[in-house]
Amino acid sequence: TNRIWRNMKTFNLSVLLSLAVAVYCVPIQQVTVQDEQFAESYLRKFFNLTDETGPAIRRGMSPMIRKLSEMQKFFGLQITGTLDGDTLATMKKPRCGVPDGHIGEFSTFGNGLKWKKNILTYRIENYTPDMSVSEVDYSIEKALQVWAKVTPLRFTRIYSDTADIMISFTHGDYYPFDGPGRTLAHAFAPAPGIGGDAHFDEDETFTFRSNTGINLFIVAAHEFGHSLGLSHSNDPGALMFPTYSYRNPDTFVLPQDDVNGIQSLYGPNPDEDPDKPEPKPPTTPDACDSTMVLDAVTTLRGEMLFFKDSFFWRSYPQSNTPQQSLITNFWPNAPINIDAAYENQELDNVLVFKGRKVWAFSGYDLVRGYPKPLSSLGLPQTVKKVDAALYDRHSRKTLFFVGSNYYSYDEARKTMDQGFPKPVDQTFPGVTSKVTAAFQYRGFTYIYSGPYMFEYSLRSKRLFRVLGNSYFLRCTNF
Repeated sequence: TNRIWRNMKTFNLSVLLSLAVAVYCVPIQQVTVQDEQFAESYLRKFFNLTDETGPAIRRGMSPMIRKLSEMQKFFGLQITGTLDGDTLATMKKPRCGVPDGHIGEFSTFGNGLKWKKNILTYRIENYTPDMSVSEVDYSIEKALQVWAKVTPLRFTRIYSDTADIMISFTHGDYYPFDGPGRTLAHAFAPAPGIGGDAHFDEDETFTFRSNTGINLFIVAAHEFGHSLGLSHSNDPGALMFPTYSYRNPDTFVLPQDDVNGIQSLYGPNPDEDPDKPEPKPPTTPDACDSTMVLDAVTTLRGEMLFFKDSFFWRSYPQSNTPQQSLITNFWPNAPINIDAAYENQELDNVLVFKGRKVWAFSGYDLVRGYPKPLSSLGLPQTVKKVDAALYDRHSRKTLFFVGSNYYSYDEARKTMDQGFPKPVDQTFPGVTSKVTAAFQYRGFTYIYSGPYMFEYSLRSKRLFRVLGNSYFLRCTNF
C-alpha cells in the first residue's frame, strides 16, 4: 500500500488497461431510450464524447454522430453514424477500460512510455488456486518469452524486493475487478513504481492448456504487452486486440501486428539464430488482396461468411463493410484453416469441413454428435478432404467438390446420388482448376477457383461473369 501511495504521480501517468472476454451478441433490433443513454455514456468514456458547440453542430454534424462513426470504424462495423443493432451489441461486450480513439493497427502509449533498459525483472507475488504453482510459473514465463523472442528484452525472475513487473492475483486495487466473466486483468504502462505491474482477477477460473475457462498464458501475454508499452490494436488477429480469444499456447506465434508494435519500441531480437529462425508471424487476411484464395464461403441466416486461415468476414445484406473476426470467437468448437462449408437452410445448420471430419453448427452451437467422419455423408473412404461444398436450394442437393470432380448428396434421403463423381467442367464450363469455395446467393451459383469467382445459373449451366474473389467482400480500396 505504501508503495502505491508513494507513486500516485506514476499512477496518473500510467494508463490502466484491462482485458475482457469476447462474447458474441445477437444484434439488437429495437433500440430503447436506455440503450441510447448507455451508448452516450460509452462514447463519453471510450471515445471522448463531449458537449460541443460550434460550426460543426450548426451544419448538422453532431458530436454523437461523429463519435459513433469513429467507434464503428475502430471495430470494423458499418459506418452509419447511427446506433444500429450491431454497434450496440459491440458496445455491450465486456471490454477494457482504456479509450479506443486510435484508428489504425498497433498503437503505443506515446510520450516515451517504454523501458529504458533491456533487462527487466519480474516477481510473482501470489498464486491462483485454479492452477498448480508450476503451471502458473510456466504460463508467466512463456508469456514473457513471447515478447523476448522478437526484441532485445530479457526477463529475470526475482523472489523478493520490488521487481519491474510485479504480478499478482487479486480482487482489485484502485480499479476493482467486477466478478467472473468480464474484466480479466489489467496492467500499467512502463514507469517507475507501479508502472509495468500486472494484476489478474481472482474471480476468473484460469486454466493451463484448456480452452475452457480463461487461459492464463493468453491473458498474461496480452497484459505484458501493456507492461512493455503497447496499447490496444484494432487488428482482430492481434494479441493486443481488446477482447479475449483463446489460442493454443503450444502453437501460439505472436502475430505480425504485435511484432511491428513492440519492435517500434525496442527493435528486433539481435540474438536470433539465422539457422533456427522463429516461425513466421501470422498476418491478418486483407479483403483487398487480389491474390487471396478463400478457404470457404457459405451463407448463414441471410449473411455471407468468407473464411480465410483463422478468420472470417461476416457480410450483411444491409451493410457495405464486412466485419472481420476470428472463427473461434463465433464458433469456439470450430476448426481453423477449414476446407469447405455450406448452409442447409431447411435444417438451419452450417456444416464445416476440415480433413476427414465434418462439424455441424446450429446458430452458434455445435450440434450434438459432431464432429463426424466424412464417410458419414456417404463419401468414399478414398476422399481425404473436400475442397468446396455447395447446397442447391432448388434441387435440395449438396455438391461436394473433390479435385477435378464433384459428388451429389441428396439431403432428403441422406445418401449420395448414383452416377457420381462427375467432372466439374461438365456442369460448370470454364472452371478448369480446382474449386476452392462455392455458395449460392439470390438465385445465382458462385464457384471460386483460386482468386477468381465464376457466376452461374445452375439450372441452365450458363456462365454469366468471371469476377475477383473480393467482389462480395466489398473491398474499399478499389
